[in-house]
Amino acid sequence: MYFTSRLQLDGQRFEDIQNNYKVGYFAALFFRFNMKRHFIQPEFTYNVNKGDITFDKNQNNETLPPDFATIRSTIHSLEIPLLYGYSFVKSHPYGMAFFIGPKLEYIWKRKTKEEFSNFGHDNIQEELHPINVSSVIGLGVNISNIFFDFRYEIGLTNISKEIIYEKNTNGEISHEKGIVINRHKNVLSFSLGVIF
Repeated sequence: MYFTSRLQLDGQRFEDIQNNYKVGYFAALFFRFNMKRHFIQPEFTYNVNKGDITFDKNQNNETLPPDFATIRSTIHSLEIPLLYGYSFVKSHPYGMAFFIGPKLEYIWKRKTKEEFSNFGHDNIQEELHPINVSSVIGLGVNISNIFFDFRYEIGLTNISKEIIYEKNTNGEISHEKGIVINRHKNVLSFSLGVIF
């Protein structure tokens, strides 16, 4: 999912934001260049990340009853990680390795879907930065050609460029930029695969 660190609506900042994790999925192809116990592993992945953000619009005014707004996201992306790894267990058929590295992400806008509920504005549209950068750290275990990876990924860039909506004033529609969100990738993933 994409973790929200800051959310501002019409000049009002909200601190109590609930980030709801959902299960997404990904598929990857990779190549590994071995140098004794060290290796370089470039990858190409297709990801579908899902998540909800919920907050109480009246959290800054205790006299009003709760009024919750939600952003639901399904973000499709193509990603290229470049990982450096070290195999600290390498005894055929068993292996265990630690890996770390940067990841370049391209958000596929045509496939990406976002739904803004109960924001009090019409035609809300978020423009996402198409290119983003993350860092990956993980641990991999293999038995013969079967491997199991455990990874944590954190985004280094805010994916949200701007959010606009329509505001009808005196019969005229104007585009406003009163919604500000800082969202960064925050993914814990498990993968099962085969290495040839």
